[in-house]
Amino acid sequence: MRNAEFTDPRLVAVYDVECRWGPDDDFFVTEVGVSPAARVLDFGCGTGRLALALAAAGHTVTGVDPARASLDAARAKPGADRVTWVEGGAEVLPGGAYDVAVMTSHVAQFVVDDDEWRRVLAALRRALRTGGRLLFDSRDPADRRWERWNRVDSRRSVRLSDGSEVVTWTEVTDARDGVVRFTRHFGFADGELRGDAVLRFRTEGELRDSLAQAGFRVQRIHGGWQGEPVGAGDDGEFVVVATAG
Repeated sequence: MRNAEFTDPRLVAVYDVECRWGPDDDFFVTEVGVSPAARVLDFGCGTGRLALALAAAGHTVTGVDPARASLDAARAKPGADRVTWVEGGAEVLPGGAYDVAVMTSHVAQFVVDDDEWRRVLAALRRALRTGGRLLFDSRDPADRRWERWNRVDSRRSVRLSDGSEVVTWTEVTDARDGVVRFTRHFGFADGELRGDAVLRFRTEGELRDSLAQAGFRVQRIHGGWQGEPVGAGDDGEFVVVATAG
């Protein structure tokens, strides 16, 4: 599910600065808030941005992630003692323990293999009470977002907390059959680090079919963070709200 960007402490620090609060976080906080004081699973919680906000909003939050370096960064943040942090993947999820499960920042796309995706969805269904909700995002392949992942369009400068600057850009190495392989380049003052990754771009139909097979009922799929219809917004997203049947 994860790559060097989430396991190398130097790259985790870059990720934490790059990925600030955004409209996706606002959406998930609002949507989770439909269930006051909910037991929330943040699956693939990364460095804890959303988990910490949900805990501060009064929810009982468990953040699960297989990347120890990301969890270490999360545990070091203010308010981290309000969240239960667990290192692992789908295999560590208890049964019937949560009212809401979220997968944000396109965590679902890091599950590339279809069999693994089925196992993850099955584990999330078991972890939710009947009637509990699953919320997640996945990029719409029709948007072809990966075509903008090149040295020119993806280049950005990131200033870290110590004042140093890191230049990042993304290079796609292969894109076929809904699977996109790419390398992220990180230019530090003392040299470049690279992180290879693979993402799966599932169609709306593939998402709906896999959710139904896992025992979920799709309530809504938006095309953006403001509730736009699929294909109508500029975000290039599938924003999924499903219920455990």
